[in-house]
Amino acid sequence: MKILIGTNNRAKTKAVHTISSLYYPNAEFENKEVPSLVSSQPMSDEETRQGAINRAKQLMVNSDASFGIGLEGGVNEIDGVMYICNWGALVTNDDNVFTATGAGVPLPKEIATKLKEGFELGPIMDVYTNTNDIRQGEGAIGVFTNGLVTRSDMFEHIMLLLIGQYELSKKF
Repeated sequence: MKILIGTNNRAKTKAVHTISSLYYPNAEFENKEVPSLVSSQPMSDEETRQGAINRAKQLMVNSDASFGIGLEGGVNEIDGVMYICNWGALVTNDDNVFTATGAGVPLPKEIATKLKEGFELGPIMDVYTNTNDIRQGEGAIGVFTNGLVTRSDMFEHIMLLLIGQYELSKKF
């Protein structure tokens, strides 16, 4: 089984490897950096979901892989509060599309303000935490859950949801 991953981001790649290897121990993985075809900072669940789908679909063009995985992080606003949102898509070689969403936590107002000004969450979080490239590690979700849920953990949950749907579909 060959699984394509639509990113080189370490947190996302780790999640795909960790969960997929549990169910497909002999799987072969290949990372391909593909564009989301949405804003560099998705600002809604709809846009973030579409980015994940776009990544997964692009992976499967002229591919013999079993499926492609697209993972996308974004934000959405509910009742004036900005939340982290995350989506995943699994697209099969026969063009079935499965999607799932993950955890969300509210962001501080000063971060939401910067997002509304057009900045991306990753670089904002680098300044906020005085680190470099936090999106490759714990991510904003890790910061705002005090390390209890990292970005990779969150995408692992999404991977479980995607693989569960995929495996169920093979039964019918």
